[in-house]
Amino acid sequence: MERISLTPDLSLSRIVYGMWRLGDVDDTSPKTVQAKIEACLEQGITTMDQADIYGGYMAEEIMGAGLTQSIKDQIEVVTKCDILVPAGRYEGVPGKYYDTSRKHILASVDHSLRLMGIDKIDVLLIHRPDPLMDHHETGAALDEVVASGKVRAVGVSNFKLHDWNLLQSGMKNKLVTNQIEVSLSAHDAMTNGDLAYLQERAIAPMAWSPLGGGELMTANTPLTAVMDDVANANSVDRAAVAVAWLLAHPAKVMPVMGTNNINRIKGFSDALKVDMPRTTWFKLYEAALGHEVA
Repeated sequence: MERISLTPDLSLSRIVYGMWRLGDVDDTSPKTVQAKIEACLEQGITTMDQADIYGGYMAEEIMGAGLTQSIKDQIEVVTKCDILVPAGRYEGVPGKYYDTSRKHILASVDHSLRLMGIDKIDVLLIHRPDPLMDHHETGAALDEVVASGKVRAVGVSNFKLHDWNLLQSGMKNKLVTNQIEVSLSAHDAMTNGDLAYLQERAIAPMAWSPLGGGELMTANTPLTAVMDDVANANSVDRAAVAVAWLLAHPAKVMPVMGTNNINRIKGFSDALKVDMPRTTWFKLYEAALGHEVA
């Protein structure tokens, strides 16, 4: 499995296991969590993507219960903060809002470390752009958690380039990634500057919902017909084709794959088997657009 360097001493696996659905099944036992992570490790997938809000603020704890010391030594943990909703430990808040204050960031980091039973977060992301963000306060807080040793590197999620620049201007440490939605069914980032901005700066993005929230696996459309043709030619499924399409982009996109199905987890690396020449890439792209490129 290819690895993507974010800093001189930190790299992530090119494909990431997304754990936002970890609590959406009846069996959330440590043994089951371990089996999912081990299925990833067997493929060289070492990076686990979390967020404090996942599973109603329970997914980090579910993951943590399944982390043996051996597993901890093999994985990188990405998690996120700043979204508050009336659930879990925040059930008393009056409604959904964002909080990028120093107090909340520091508390969130401590919660995540405790719940996952780890002594450091490899990458902490600000989950959503906060219209009320004081970039000096937020930037200093992110620098502080890095200086404390609790966090190795920081990044963002769902930020536009102006949001990125604002936060970066208040920081000493460099932001290392932006986790954005990119897929064959949500491909605006290919042309709206989101990927170009990061590619210009050699900052590898993470891609959430690379299967279009599962729609690319279940829909019957002209796009999925082309995907099936490519899948059949490479003896893989649609998921592998969708991921291979992202992996072919020179921005070094890191798809975040989320499922609780152990067999699908074991097939994450099938994307590496797909032949994706430029002609095939554009055939898929045109099918996604619904018309020829200009």
